[in-house]
Amino acid sequence: MRILFVGDVFGHAGRRIVGEHLEQVIEQRAVDLVVVNAENAAGGFGITPGIAEELFDLGAHVITTGNHVWDKREIIEYMQSVPADSHNRARRVLRPANYVAGTPGYGYYEGELPQGQAYAVIDLQGRVFMASLEDPFRVVDSLLEKIKAKVIFVDLHAEATSEKVALGWYLAGRVTAVIGTHTHVPTADERVLPGGTAYQTDVGMSGPFDSVIGVEKEQIINRFLTGMPGKFEAAKGDPRMCAALIDCDGATGRALSIQRLMLAE
Repeated sequence: MRILFVGDVFGHAGRRIVGEHLEQVIEQRAVDLVVVNAENAAGGFGITPGIAEELFDLGAHVITTGNHVWDKREIIEYMQSVPADSHNRARRVLRPANYVAGTPGYGYYEGELPQGQAYAVIDLQGRVFMASLEDPFRVVDSLLEKIKAKVIFVDLHAEATSEKVALGWYLAGRVTAVIGTHTHVPTADERVLPGGTAYQTDVGMSGPFDSVIGVEKEQIINRFLTGMPGKFEAAKGDPRMCAALIDCDGATGRALSIQRLMLAE
């Protein structure tokens, strides 16, 4: 079984580069399962129902998010429009599973591909240098007690490298993959941990690289020079799609290999 994970889609440039490449990569690489992190897809901040539908049309099976999930308020009603046992598209847009009880939406999804392969996707958010949430280590433990699928993909949306590496080792041999998002900078540490868990600290951003992590660079530089707040706008130049391609044994869920991808226009 082959899994494609596309890193943080940022703004219009990110949607454009993903639109140019995703369907072709799925076909040429014989991808079975597609997971896309799209928490910054709407102008660099949040995701709308319409953008979610666009990504599903391109081939995404599950969409993950992170700390910007609520930046576009209309996504809340979209997530709440389906029950927990639904397999409709709105149910397959996730928010971090370690948000407090009662938060709209769902933090994990279990599904089945057309050929009958069962899989699960878990969305987690880190706590170091980020908002105080439930402990992702203990939350994922409780989720793994419920999940029946052998193939389990974890998107860890976190700031601190140490927290991501620690959770990767904590889940080694228990899930198929732990791939980090949030920093928008791809790391070169992809590997398969003991027990068959594919790991990468951050898959990187699918968006404008002529920027400061997606935002117009002049605005960020001015912020550092002056300390003054200002409006941040998504940049447009040099879009690239960052992704990870993971091969695994569908029967056991053990990862066999992981490969970094970066595709430009």
